[in-house]
Amino acid sequence: MSDTPGGPGSSGRDPDDNPFKGTPFEQIFSQMGGFAGGMPDLNALMAQMQSLFAPNDGPVNWETVTNLARRAAAQEPDPTVTTAQSAAVADAVRLADHWLDTTTEFPSGVTTTAAWSRAEWIVETVPVWKVLVEPIAGSATQALGQAMPEEMRQLAGPLMAMLGKASGAMVASQVGSGLGALAGDVLSASDIGLPLGPIGRAALLPTNVAAFAAELPDVTADDVLLYLALREAAHQRLFAGVPWLRDHLIGAVAEYGAGMDFDTSGMETKLREVDLSDPTAMQDALAGGLFDPEPSPAQKAALEKLEVTLALVEGWVDEVVGQATAERMPAAAKLQETVRRRRAAGGPAEQTFATLVGLELRPRRLRDASTLWGSLRTRQGTEARDGVWMSPHLLPTAADLDDPLGFREDSVAPGELSEDEFDAGLRELLDGGDPRPGE
Repeated sequence: MSDTPGGPGSSGRDPDDNPFKGTPFEQIFSQMGGFAGGMPDLNALMAQMQSLFAPNDGPVNWETVTNLARRAAAQEPDPTVTTAQSAAVADAVRLADHWLDTTTEFPSGVTTTAAWSRAEWIVETVPVWKVLVEPIAGSATQALGQAMPEEMRQLAGPLMAMLGKASGAMVASQVGSGLGALAGDVLSASDIGLPLGPIGRAALLPTNVAAFAAELPDVTADDVLLYLALREAAHQRLFAGVPWLRDHLIGAVAEYGAGMDFDTSGMETKLREVDLSDPTAMQDALAGGLFDPEPSPAQKAALEKLEVTLALVEGWVDEVVGQATAERMPAAAKLQETVRRRRAAGGPAEQTFATLVGLELRPRRLRDASTLWGSLRTRQGTEARDGVWMSPHLLPTAADLDDPLGFREDSVAPGELSEDEFDAGLRELLDGGDPRPGE
């Protein structure tokens, strides 16, 4: 190859002359040694193939995901958590749990507390992300392998034997970038409504909490920390008090991903029409996100059910935290409204992840769910409100959220049942709950 500036293979080429710009290929090639003036340096690319395409179980190399996510998160300062920050989180969670004791029959679900950096959040939550993402990634990898026309496979020659690994590496690159973006935005282990961290560990991210508090000039940093600790402790309490809920939510996401149908007909048509000698044409053909799923009617129904469940979880947390702070924290109303808007709309990081994996994890109907739980408590008491969580079959539906004040308007309150009758019904409902995924 020539070493002459501007010659073949040199880095003197126009950096905008990049046929992969704006496509998943640009990102994966940049992770493999970067670009030499627009096209990837093939020598550098091949030198790093071995590590990036190392054998791994499943469609995604999670060591690669973790490394890419940590690298993306490190684009912004991610200081090590101090002893003082860890102590502040522990104190806030302890006080939060004390306040919550008066709002629900569910006992504390917190066994340990933690203050995480963004990198620690990535490492601690990867085991759950693996369960959530792999079904979607598997479907996407298979679809990508089927999208390229046969004549293009033959033209690519021996490189096509690596298509499966290349697709998996692209998935890893996209998911790593998505998690890195989320790490810069999440406030706690349960911030997106799913139990991402280890069971019983209430965790907050002090760096992100401080950034969030800085956007609320009329609220003290201590109030912000305590309010977020209340939400985290409430999530932990709900997931501990409702044994089936954790696997129900995680299993629902996994099932949604496993059944995802990726329509690659448009991609194949585009690729057949590409003039391989025209870099601009190749760029146009590959432009867009990696994941472009077309949910079937069954998948759309599953997604609606998942979104309703997420809204019910967030609505319950909103309701009990509202109770706990009503007479204790004047700033709680402002914090509640801020968190409601943030969760219902989804931040930039959540939108990034939704684009990458084809799934939005935000409770669009949080306000309706919070109203439903509050109304049920007012009419029938805390035990009736929390008793709805005895089984997934008892949960409110989307239609119930349309009329939150009318949910179970004519139902019998648990107090009207004998203790033996209530215990027998509880055992029957729990025995008939959702099995764990894979059982």
